[in-house]
Amino acid sequence: MERLSLLAGLDVASSGSIEVLGQSISELDEDARAVLRRQKIGFVFQSFQLLPNLNALENVMLPLELVGDKQAHQLASDLLDRVGLSKRLTHIPSQLSGGEQQRVALARAFVTKPKILFADEPTGNLDSSTGDTIINLLFELNKENQTTLVLVTHDQRLAERCERIIELKAGCIV
Repeated sequence: MERLSLLAGLDVASSGSIEVLGQSISELDEDARAVLRRQKIGFVFQSFQLLPNLNALENVMLPLELVGDKQAHQLASDLLDRVGLSKRLTHIPSQLSGGEQQRVALARAFVTKPKILFADEPTGNLDSSTGDTIINLLFELNKENQTTLVLVTHDQRLAERCERIIELKAGCIV
């Protein structure tokens, strides 16, 4: 997550510069970086990062509600249906399996139609069968939304599904 945090402007680089979508995020203050993330960036984390007291629908609605989208309920509901969770809308994360939690996280990440989606080991906490389902869904949604996907993984099979692979060893590109 360390490098993704830099790319997403969650952390600030100690040297050099980072440009995202034609904008030097190294020169933006925290408020401006937050606006960039809210408007153009989505995240899928290995540990899901769902809010435990919100149900599936509320977790997906949240990013839309933060920007005042009046269609938040409908858009979130539609996307949860798309990921196969229409019958689990009112369940909180602790009532969902790992695969269901990751599908909620995917819906939340795509509901704002981000230009870039950062995914950090999105199958790391899932069994291989559930992981395959999540990856297929991730790539389907990525293609439908024409989002740039930046994926960090140690899973070679997953990496091979990407259009471009940049391999790092000891912090250096190989």
